[in-house]
Amino acid sequence: MSEPSQILDEPALLKALRASASLFEEIARAKPTEKEFHLQQRLRDEFPVEMVVAALTLRDLRCKAAASQKFTRAEQMWFTPTGLEQATAEPVARHKARRFEGPVWDYCCGIGGDSLALAEHCDVHSVDLDPAMCLRTEWNAEVYGIRDRIRTAVADVTLPGDRNGLLHIDPDRRPGGQQRMRRIEDCSPNLDALRTFMSEFRGGAIKLSPASNFGGKFSNVEIELVSLHGECKEATIWFGELAGDQPFRATSLPSRETIAADPLSARVDITSSRAFVFDPDPAIVRAGLLDVLAERLQLTRLDDAEEYLTGDQPLRSPWLQTFRVREVIPNNDREVRAACRRGGFGAVEIKCRHLPIEVERVRRKLPLEGSRPGVLIFARVLGKAQVIVCERNAESPLE
Repeated sequence: MSEPSQILDEPALLKALRASASLFEEIARAKPTEKEFHLQQRLRDEFPVEMVVAALTLRDLRCKAAASQKFTRAEQMWFTPTGLEQATAEPVARHKARRFEGPVWDYCCGIGGDSLALAEHCDVHSVDLDPAMCLRTEWNAEVYGIRDRIRTAVADVTLPGDRNGLLHIDPDRRPGGQQRMRRIEDCSPNLDALRTFMSEFRGGAIKLSPASNFGGKFSNVEIELVSLHGECKEATIWFGELAGDQPFRATSLPSRETIAADPLSARVDITSSRAFVFDPDPAIVRAGLLDVLAERLQLTRLDDAEEYLTGDQPLRSPWLQTFRVREVIPNNDREVRAACRRGGFGAVEIKCRHLPIEVERVRRKLPLEGSRPGVLIFARVLGKAQVIVCERNAESPLE
């Protein structure tokens, strides 16, 4: 029998699965106490084995998507493991879709995450090389009530075709089922093909991983780094008529707070730790706009090699987590243990961006005998490895 992910890629079986409402009804009626093995055995007495495996796999993916809040209608949608992993989260897709109007081509549409958001106010042509993915895009569009706004096509997007309208493209970062690629040159379509699309369409967006090597790869573009609930989700390369007038932008969702600027337009001072330390949103860091943010908020940096900021007053901002500094100590075990006793800590949050710290090793050695929550930030301060002992500000949201 094929692997579950391979079964979910077979269009004929997918169509049969969709027509088997009774199978999903049986799964839904299963008691929470029924073991998975017994459930499978019972279902296989009535349905083909591959159908049962595919249905249970899809059930698990729907539960995973719902738990992650990636889609508001996840319980009814059609996924594959990779398709769900690579799909744009609904809030991010809707944020991007606001820039589009008129006819839009969604190349490498996958399960249709971006197509769904675009189709809320555009006519969308969704294209993928995989016919099973096109089926999922159609069925997911039905779930959202926008099937009439999406047309799908099975095609190789690199071949000559209609280039009228705007483009959204999500290059495959796992071509041929390989490990996830960070180099744009290794994606499919590759960098050369993406540059060709940019010259053929009047404007659009290229979705990339925020960890990819996008720096210096494109000309005359706006690169937007988007975070959702404090996690950097995507780098969007805006080109043509959809590009803004600044080279970089950072956007924080769900607040939709945004900053656009040239990273070289600001440079702040390096100082010792002041009354408060701030941990910035990763979208700001990846966009290179840390100094721009610090200048606007009148903050300074602890070190050229650190992203932590510091200031004299607490700040409430979607860009920052705020910590009240108790003391700054040398980075050694004895000093850290003594600081935990002085602080009366019963639990600690350990934060580190660049110093080589084994977090669990450090935690095991701490005398957490008190009742107060504390925070230990391991960071370079004015060139020295130190520990900033602090408490999370009451208004600063947990990660």
